[in-house]
Amino acid sequence: MAKQLIALTVNGDPYEVAVSPHQTLLEVMRDSLNLTGTKRGCTAGSCGVCTVNGEQGEVILSCLALAVEWDGRSVTTVEGVEEGNELHPIQKSFLEHGAVQCGFCTPGLIMSAKALLDVNTSPSETDINEAMAGVICRCTGHIKVKKAIKEAASVLREREVNHGES
Repeated sequence: MAKQLIALTVNGDPYEVAVSPHQTLLEVMRDSLNLTGTKRGCTAGSCGVCTVNGEQGEVILSCLALAVEWDGRSVTTVEGVEEGNELHPIQKSFLEHGAVQCGFCTPGLIMSAKALLDVNTSPSETDINEAMAGVICRCTGHIKVKKAIKEAASVLREREVNHGES
C-alpha cells in the first residue's frame, strides 16, 4: 500500500512522517520517531501501557489509533511530561511513593494520571479508580499509584493557590 505523508506534533516538536494506512500511532512514535517511552503491550487496547494524551488532554490508546487519523494533530508522550528540566509532580510522586516498579506500565499510568490531574486536582478515590482502570499494573496493584496521584494532586492544588495569589 502507498504511504501517506502526515504532519504530527509530538511533545511540541513537529514531524513529517510517511505512514502506511494501517500503521498505528504507537508504531510511528516508537519505530519512526524513536520515542520509546510509550510501551507496546497487548496491541488490543486492553492493557493501557501505550497511553498517550491527545491535544485536549484526552487519553489515547496509541496501539488502536491509526497514525493517519492524527495528521495535523498533537500528542504528548511520557517524554513530554517534564516541565522544563524538572519532573512533573506526577513523575516525582511516582518515584517518591514507589509507584515505579518494573516500569513497563509506568508511562501509561503517568499519562492517565496526568490527564486526570489536568482537569481535576481534587480527585476522589472513585475518580482515581476510574482514571487508572484502563492501565494494568501487575507489580503494584495500583495502591502505590493511588498514593502517588493523591500526593501529586496536593502539589498541583498548592500551585494553583500560590499562582492565584501572585
